[in-house]
Amino acid sequence: MTSTVPNAIEHAAAEQPPITMSGPDFPYAYDDFLAHPAGIGQVPATEHGTEVAVIGGGLSGIVAAYELMKMGLKPVVYEADRIGGRLRTVGFDGCDPALTAELGAMRFPPSSTALQHYIDLVGLETRPFPNPLAEATPSTVVDLKGESHYARTAEDLPEVYRQVAAAWNACLEDGADFSAMNRALRERDVPRIREIWSRLVEKLDNQTFYGFLCDSDAFTSFRHREIFGQVGFGTGGWDTDFPNSVLEILRVVYTEADDHHRGIVGGSQQLPLRLWERVPEKIVHWPYGTSLATLHTGGEPRPAVTRLTRTAGNGITVTDAHGDIRTYRAAVFTAQSWMLLSKIACDDALFPIDHWTAIERTHYMESSKLFVPVDRPFWLDKDARTGRDVMSMTLTDRMTRGTYLLDDGPDKPAVMCLSYTWCDDSLKWLPLSANERLEVMLKSLGEIYPDVDIRGHVIGSPVTVSWENEPCFMGAFKANLPGHYRYQRRLFTHFMQDALPADRRGLFLAGDDISWTAGWAEGAVQTALNAVWGVMHQLGGATDPANPGPGDVYDEIAPVLLPED
Repeated sequence: MTSTVPNAIEHAAAEQPPITMSGPDFPYAYDDFLAHPAGIGQVPATEHGTEVAVIGGGLSGIVAAYELMKMGLKPVVYEADRIGGRLRTVGFDGCDPALTAELGAMRFPPSSTALQHYIDLVGLETRPFPNPLAEATPSTVVDLKGESHYARTAEDLPEVYRQVAAAWNACLEDGADFSAMNRALRERDVPRIREIWSRLVEKLDNQTFYGFLCDSDAFTSFRHREIFGQVGFGTGGWDTDFPNSVLEILRVVYTEADDHHRGIVGGSQQLPLRLWERVPEKIVHWPYGTSLATLHTGGEPRPAVTRLTRTAGNGITVTDAHGDIRTYRAAVFTAQSWMLLSKIACDDALFPIDHWTAIERTHYMESSKLFVPVDRPFWLDKDARTGRDVMSMTLTDRMTRGTYLLDDGPDKPAVMCLSYTWCDDSLKWLPLSANERLEVMLKSLGEIYPDVDIRGHVIGSPVTVSWENEPCFMGAFKANLPGHYRYQRRLFTHFMQDALPADRRGLFLAGDDISWTAGWAEGAVQTALNAVWGVMHQLGGATDPANPGPGDVYDEIAPVLLPED
């Protein structure tokens, strides 16, 4: 893929080892851990059949439950809404069921290697996602300040975009040792990764993304910073991330999380749904034919959790929406962490006070999308006068910001993501209904494509989401602000509980909020595996010496510890 503003170093795949999203904070090879023939661990036979609560049926919860089941434990999954979480695939009323929209995660980089393990495990197919200027994208239009530029590759854009690309490359190289870190991550050179990252965390923890750009000699031009914010790299504009910690951005670019994206054919929600139904080939204690679905009455998760308390014997007591109360020796919490502050009645004793502070300080990005079904991929029609596609993947400073065109062949119905926005841009849509949003979007796109009758191709009602308005999410994904590194470290490392008092152990955090790579499904998988290791350890289990888990090697790769004073 050729990004709108490319990353600093272009590597030939044949010359460089692949990169994985096991990033600079915790350079653990989760993909190797999952692929090892020894498996990821076991618990004593005396613990077989032990119930473990798994709160949240998103990807992280389902992965954790699946792996705990394989060890011979009995996961009891609680879900307030539907299996999938932010992997949410929906259809359009009255349209072919094969026509779907991805309201949540819709594109996944090859560096999501642990995620890919499960995609392959359940037999899902992926294909290139049509990001701006990607090889799979027929054409891209960049529309800024009322001026549009049509491009098939970055070279088709005006010179100023190449200047912005060069500025970003120089900014990364001079301010963040991009080449050295990218190389160390590819080679899984842990000492080198830790050497570079330790220095950068101490230097940049208090710095915003925008401040990082401004401090670079390469980005002295406000015009260049403005264009970069509106057009960005990889998936599009990044100005909504400008207030966030630059460490969040570096994690993305180091691990190429914004490059070479692929979508899951048929929708991403299939992944947790198939894991829910999947019968493992190798399983301990349970008879062959056991799945997560068969372990749950009626094949459905338990309902929403309404209360979490600690009870005698250091148990975790869970009350659900049906009024049922169960006590567990171990539990995994994968739902959005703010639920612990607002929707679930909780004991203070669940976590140490510093962890409560970190949960309260977690910062979320808002995000909205709107999709419509259309009769065919009309955007591939050619303009008789120019020979160009009549419409393109579109990046603009207008209300729509990013418009994506998704098809399954020239003669089949297709889907348009008319708008994908974040933060302030998302909040502008919040008061509007789906149809009101559609009208504003058609007006904006009509100003870019005055001769294209988009409305005439629409064959169904729009579907939309504003994740900040979803009661079980209250935001799209976590994004640390400057100074939040310490908070994130507390949350991510919570699975290491030997140093905690006995009455603070047994409840493990996982999911997007806990991840260093928030906003990417890979982080949900990695933190699920951390929590599985924690539960296994809590119940007296262990990994095979030939395949040490994330907790076994923790002291060698623990995240940088910044001073508190």
